[in-house]
Amino acid sequence: MPDAEPNPETAEPTPPKPVLLITGASSGIGAATARAAADRYRLVLAARRREALDGLAAELGGPGSALPVRCDVTKWDQVEALAARALAEFGRIDAVFANAGFGATRGFLEESPEHWESMVLTNVLGPALTIRATLPHLLERGDGHYVITSSVAGRRSLPGSLYSATKHAATNIGEGLRQELRGMHENDKIKVTLIEPGITATEFFDQVPAEWALRDEDIAREVVHALTAPPGVEINEILIRPTAQRG
Repeated sequence: MPDAEPNPETAEPTPPKPVLLITGASSGIGAATARAAADRYRLVLAARRREALDGLAAELGGPGSALPVRCDVTKWDQVEALAARALAEFGRIDAVFANAGFGATRGFLEESPEHWESMVLTNVLGPALTIRATLPHLLERGDGHYVITSSVAGRRSLPGSLYSATKHAATNIGEGLRQELRGMHENDKIKVTLIEPGITATEFFDQVPAEWALRDEDIAREVVHALTAPPGVEINEILIRPTAQRG
């Protein structure tokens, strides 16, 4: 006899997808990660450029699948509101990609002090505030995952690079969070991953890098790889360079 047709009234409901919150989601690595993760996650897309966010959210399924939220990660009230919106819309946050950031021309006689201030606040205070706004929920749930964008520049000093200093700070924020979770909170379920890209062809650069540079999609693929590691496996750092990069 043929198998009986499943009864939709008795079938187990499909569990909702987990929720991934991404800052700096309007372009570059953030947008590429949103696209790469859309089949696995419901998305909270945060950035300062609302129009770009709206377009990306519509591309990735719109309401119920992707929530665009305008947010300046250097402003505590906006980051706090971002976490609240995510919880109000989806009821949970499973993973947080603290990705917002930008750079500066090398040289301590270059750029304006105002540019420096904005960069330091975005690259250093931004991930710290993003963690602060979401950590209570993840601790209450007992599990989750933080991914923080650092850089090859966060592993070594570069001549005249204040940007490098901010990425050293981002690296230390990630490791500091991991140690806080394991020690102060006695939690071994919330994972922490640092993504450390080399030269990548994004809006980060005023001029297009060499053809051999990494692409946004290359970094996004590694973010998803870290997020989908099995329980009990924590990928702490992913250092990724194009094969032609020397330093």
